Amino acid sequence: MRAARTLAVTATAFAALGLAAPLATATNGPSNVTVPLQSERGGDGSNGVTVSPFAVHQGAILTITVRGCAGGTVTSNAFPTTTLPAAVNGVSTATPRIFNNATPGQYNLAVQCNGRTLTQPFRVLAGQGAQGGLGGSLAPSSTEMAVGGSLVAAAALGGGVFIARRRRMTGAGV
Repeated sequence: MRAARTLAVTATAFAALGLAAPLATATNGPSNVTVPLQSERGGDGSNGVTVSPFAVHQGAILTITVRGCAGGTVTSNAFPTTTLPAAVNGVSTATPRIFNNATPGQYNLAVQCNGRTLTQPFRVLAGQGAQGGLGGSLAPSSTEMAVGGSLVAAAALGGGVFIARRRRMTGAGV
């Protein structure tokens, strides 16, 4: 009988801690995760222009990198004219947003830079990309913290009561 009770209290304590642990560790994860974007055919860089990603959804952001450009503009039918800022370490980057109603298909962008025009193809895909949202990147709410704290407190209280009763029962038999 004692073994069954001990097992039940232990299981309850582990369940309470197991349910509270994800909440406790959710805010202590990595604060800065960098995931490099891979380009399918974003240019070989031979003309100094690369796009990433090569295939981009309507409404998404396209990253344009230009080497050896002191600043200029980037134009395309798929996004509004974008200013290319002055180079930092010989590299300029622009991030235009593709129009929500851009027709899916192949496009070209033109970079006006240092009195010359550089072009690079890219593709617009149909539909909006995944909207990842905030997911688990926010801290738990006060309600979630209260529930987690009460589960841990209940487990601790239950374990304390069990140990106190067990000591009282073994002490009376001596």
